[in-house]
Amino acid sequence: MQKDSVLKFIYRFFDLFVLTFLVFDFGYSVKELYETPKFIGLIVLSIALLVFNIFKFHYYKTSGRKRVAFFNILILGTLLLTSVVVALVNLNLNYFQIFAKIETILEVGLFLYFIVRLMIFVRYIYEVYYNPAIVFVGSFFVIILIGAILLMLPTATTGTITFTDALFTATSAVCVTGLSVLNVSDELTIVGQTILISLIQIGGLGILTFTSFFSYFFRGSSSFREGLNVKDFTSQENLSDVLKVALNIVAFTAFIELIGAVFIYTSIMDKPEIKDKLFFSLFHSISAFCNAGFSTAYNGFNESYIKFDYYLQWIVMFLIVFGGLGYNIIFNFYKFIATYIRELFQKKYIHKKVRLLTLNAKIVLLTTLILLVGGFAFFYIAEKNNLLLEHTSYFGKITSAAFHSVTPRTAGFNTVDYTQMGVPSLLFMIFLMWVGASPASTGGGIKTSTFALATLNIVAVARGKSRIQIFGRRITSESTSRAFAILCISLIVIGCGIVALLIFEPPGTDLLAVVFECFSAYSTVGLTLNFTPTMTEPSKYVIIAIMFIGRIGMLNLMIGMLREINHQFYEYPKENILIN
Repeated sequence: MQKDSVLKFIYRFFDLFVLTFLVFDFGYSVKELYETPKFIGLIVLSIALLVFNIFKFHYYKTSGRKRVAFFNILILGTLLLTSVVVALVNLNLNYFQIFAKIETILEVGLFLYFIVRLMIFVRYIYEVYYNPAIVFVGSFFVIILIGAILLMLPTATTGTITFTDALFTATSAVCVTGLSVLNVSDELTIVGQTILISLIQIGGLGILTFTSFFSYFFRGSSSFREGLNVKDFTSQENLSDVLKVALNIVAFTAFIELIGAVFIYTSIMDKPEIKDKLFFSLFHSISAFCNAGFSTAYNGFNESYIKFDYYLQWIVMFLIVFGGLGYNIIFNFYKFIATYIRELFQKKYIHKKVRLLTLNAKIVLLTTLILLVGGFAFFYIAEKNNLLLEHTSYFGKITSAAFHSVTPRTAGFNTVDYTQMGVPSLLFMIFLMWVGASPASTGGGIKTSTFALATLNIVAVARGKSRIQIFGRRITSESTSRAFAILCISLIVIGCGIVALLIFEPPGTDLLAVVFECFSAYSTVGLTLNFTPTMTEPSKYVIIAIMFIGRIGMLNLMIGMLREINHQFYEYPKENILIN
C-alpha cells in the first residue's frame, strides 16, 4: 500500500514536470546559450519516464495498468530508438544540427505521454463524479481555459494577445464555431495554429469521446458508470456498446480526416501561394470535418486562389456533410446500403422484414437532403444576378450555390463577402444556421431532427392528431417535448444575446449584423457580417457565452443540474389551458 502511494507521488511529479517542460519548450523561445541544458533535460526526462514505466509494468498486476505502462513504453522506447538512429545517420553534422533533427521526435513522445495521462485523469474524474452532464460541461470549460492560456504563450502569436481575445479564440475553437477576433493566418504562428487545430479536434469529438477511447483502449471493457457517463453523448442505448462506439468514432474521424487531407493536398499542389501545403491540408480537413470554419488563408476561402478552386470546395463540402451527419447516421446508412447490395446479388430480400435503417436516420437524412437541395435552389435563384455573376461557368455557379447551402449548416467557411449578399439570402442563411447539423455530430444548431419533429408536430396538431406517426412508427411524447424545449431555449438565449449586444455596442449598430452574429455564435457556425473584429470588450464575453451554451446545449446543463429521480405514485387532476 505504501509502495502504491510512492508510485502515485512519483507519477504526479513526472506529470507536473512534463507539463512544465512542454509549456516552456513550446511557449517560449530558448536562447542558444540554453540549448544544451534543454537537450540534456529532454533526453534525461524521456529516459527517466521510460525506466519508470518499465518498473510500473512489472510492479502492477492489473491488466489495465499494465496496458497503460506498456503503451507508454512503446511510445517512449520507439521515439528514443528513432532518435538514436537519426543521430547515428547524421554523425557528420555538428551538435546543434543533430539536436534540431531529434528534438521534435522526443517532444512528440513527451506530448503523447502527457495526453495519455490527461485522458486517464479525466476518466478518473467522471468515475468519481456521477453526473455526466456536469462533467461534460466542465470538461469543455477546462479545455477552453487551457487553450486560452496556451494561446497566450509568446511563441503562439506573432505579437501580443489579450486574455479576452485568447479566451474568445479558444472558445470558438473548442465550440467549433469559427468566429475570430484575430486573423489566424497573420497573428498566429505555426505553434498557435497547431494549438488551435488541436482544440478544434478535441471540441469536435468531445472530451468524453476521447476519454472513452483511451479507457476502452487500455482496459478493453467498460464499467456500468462509464457507460452511463458517455451513452448520452454517443447516442447509444446499449451500455455494453458505448465505449466500443467511442473507439469507432475516433478511428472513423481519423480515417475521414486523413482521406480529406490527401484530397485537399492534391487540389493545392500547384498553388505557390500556399507555403506549407501538408499543414494546410491537414488543418482544413480537420476544420471542415469538425464544422469549425477556421482557415489559415488570410481571407479564408475568399482568397482568389481558393475562391475559384471548385475541386477544393467540393472536397470541403463532403467533409462538412460527413461531419454534420455524424458517425451513427453514416454507419447506419452504410449498413443499410451494404445489406441491400448483398441481398440484391444473393437474390434475398431480408431488408423488407428487418428495419436496418432506423427512424432517426431516415428523419435526419431526409431533412438534411431537403435543406441542402432547398438551400442550393434558393441561393442559385436569389444570388444569380448578384454574387454568382463572378463565376463565369455554370459549374462554378452550381458549386458556389451548393457551397453556400452547405457551409451555413454550422461549418462557417465563406467564398464571398456576406455584406454584399441580399437581405433575403441573409435571412434564409440565418434559418439554415439555426437548424444546423444532426444530433451526435460535430455540428451545432438546434439539429435537423429537432426541426423535423417540431414541423411534424405542427402538422399533427393541425390534423387533430394527438401523436406524430411517420414511416410506420410513433414518435414518443418525450422526444416531442424535448424538441420544443430546445427550440424555446435557443430562441431565448439568442434573444437575450441580441439585446445584450445592442446594449454594449454603440448606437446605430446594424441590427441585422447583430442578429446574424448571435445566430452564428449559438449554432457554432462562424459566419459574420464583419461584426466580430469590431466588437467591444463586453460584447466579446456575450458571444463567448452564446458559443459555449450553443455547443454544450443549455438543456443538457439544466437536466444535469435540475433532474430529480421521480417516483410519484399519484397524479393531479387534469385541466386544460386556453391557448390561442
